[in-house]
Amino acid sequence: MDLREIISTYKKKTGASDADIAARTGVSRSTVTRWSGGTVRRISGETMRRVSEMVGFNIEPVMKGMNINVRLPVLGYVKAGYDLFAEENYLGEEEASIEDAARGDYYLKVTGDSMNGIGILDGSLVLVRQCADVDSGKIAVVLVGDEVTVKRVVKKERMMILEAANPEVQSRYFTAQEVRDIPVTILGQVISAKTYY
Repeated sequence: MDLREIISTYKKKTGASDADIAARTGVSRSTVTRWSGGTVRRISGETMRRVSEMVGFNIEPVMKGMNINVRLPVLGYVKAGYDLFAEENYLGEEEASIEDAARGDYYLKVTGDSMNGIGILDGSLVLVRQCADVDSGKIAVVLVGDEVTVKRVVKKERMMILEAANPEVQSRYFTAQEVRDIPVTILGQVISAKTYY
């Protein structure tokens, strides 16, 4: 990861413009444009400190080609199954690579086995990118009324299916009206899963 990628990732996650970044780091907008374009690869120590503060981690090791990890919060449990009531239970933090931190926002700990067919096991940690919608076929964290679950979201005309990846667990079908009334709400897309044995 280089300075261009650091700035690009920050822009995607926050929606910040070159002018916003310039104001936060004390440089000109044209300098940020050069960072974004990859024409500037080195920056002064003070500017590096300000960019590090802005993005939330020390960028110096990254710019020197070192692999570093950051810590993301584990915000609670998600059921690979049904009947787990949504409740935020901070469970600590989990190490993530800079690349994973750029792709996702937080982890959830999985309980249940409805997604074991795709490697999301009981006890796995899933990396979640917070969003309100996903493409059909993507794995998502979904709020069904007061219950939170992880499933493959399949969208059909006037229907949403929450599809399990375990043949012993039934998928759930919701009409467009039920999606609005219950409601069925997408909280985020699952980016990856990791399991400790």
